[in-house]
Amino acid sequence: MPTIHLENLIKRYGDVEVLHGIELEMADNEFTVLVGPSGCGKSTTLRMIAGLEDVSEGEIYVDGKPVSHLEPKDRDLAMVFQDYALYPHMNVAQNISFALRLARRPKAEIDKKVREVADTVGLTEFLARKPGALSGGQRQRVAMARALAKDSGIFLFDEPLSNLDAKLRGQMRAELALMSQRVQKNMIYVTHDQIEAMTLADRIVVMHGGYIQQQGTPEELFKRPVNKFVAGFMGMPPMNFLNGEIVERDGDVFVAGDGFDVQLEGEKAATARAHSSKEITMGIRPSDLSFDENADPKKSLTLDIEVSEYVGAQSVLLCKCGSARVMVELNSETPVALGQTLTFAVNPGGVHLFDRKSEVAL
Repeated sequence: MPTIHLENLIKRYGDVEVLHGIELEMADNEFTVLVGPSGCGKSTTLRMIAGLEDVSEGEIYVDGKPVSHLEPKDRDLAMVFQDYALYPHMNVAQNISFALRLARRPKAEIDKKVREVADTVGLTEFLARKPGALSGGQRQRVAMARALAKDSGIFLFDEPLSNLDAKLRGQMRAELALMSQRVQKNMIYVTHDQIEAMTLADRIVVMHGGYIQQQGTPEELFKRPVNKFVAGFMGMPPMNFLNGEIVERDGDVFVAGDGFDVQLEGEKAATARAHSSKEITMGIRPSDLSFDENADPKKSLTLDIEVSEYVGAQSVLLCKCGSARVMVELNSETPVALGQTLTFAVNPGGVHLFDRKSEVAL
C-alpha cells in the first residue's frame, strides 16, 4: 500500500491563508483521523489530497511521487462523502459497480467484485433496492462499498457519519473498524467528533486554526496532550481547567486558586517548581475525580453540586469550584442531591499543568 506525505502544504483563498505549512506522513495500512473543530482545515486538507482543491504551495507525495498536478481520477484513491452521493435511479448493485462499468471491466469481474464488497459491508440482500428504499446507515454502506469496489490504495472519508443519529453512528463506527481490519488499506478520515477519532484511529491528527496541534495514538493524545487545546478537545466529558498559582509551603508544591488548593506529587511537583512563571492552569479530567468523604484535604476538591445528569452506569455532575465550574464522572449508585457540598479526591497522576499564557503543557 502507498505511503502518503504532505510536505509544507499551504492553502490560500485569495489573500487569506487557511492552511499553514502542513507536514504529515501516513504509513502503509494506517487509519489516520484528522480531527478538529469546524474551520480548522481538516476537510480542506482531505480535499487537497483528493485533488478537489488546488495546492497553493507545497506538495503531496504518494509512494514518493508528486501527485498535486494529477487529476482526481489519476490519484489511485476512492472517497466517501458526507451526503452519500448515490445515483437515485440506480439500484445498490449498479451504484457499487458504477466506476467498474465506466472502466469497461468484464461483466463477470464486475459481478464478482460487487458480491465481494456487498458481503464485506453487509449489503448482499439489498443489491436490487434503490437508495430511496434504504435507511441512512444502509446508504452510507453503499457509498463505502462503491469506494471499496474501485480497489484503490487510498480511501478518504469526509465526515461520513455526521448525518446519522447517535445510535446508528455507534453501529457504523464498529462497521468501519471491522472494514478497516479486513481490507488493509490506507484510510484518511475527517471528523469533528473526537469519539469517532478515539475509537477508529491508529493515529489521530488534531488540527486547529490551519495548524497541526498534535499527532499520535489515541492514548498518547489523551494522556499526554501537548497543549491546553488538545487536552480540552480530546476526551468526553472534556477536561476541567482551573487557573491558579504555584505555591511552595514547607517543601511541598501546591496549585492554589479560587476555591481550591491542591498539592502536587512527584514529577508534577518538580515540573511546577522549575516553571519560571507562577501563573498556571491545572487540568483534571472528570474521570480523575472520585467521591471520597475522607480524602486528604491537600489532595482533593470540595465542590458544590449544581446539576446531575444521569447517563446509566455513570452520572455527570456539574459542580461549582469558587467562580469556576467543574465536571465530575460519578458512579450512578452514589447518592447525590443538588446543592450538596461533596469532597472529591484528585488522582495525582491525572493532573495536567499548562503555562497560563502560552497554554503549552509543562
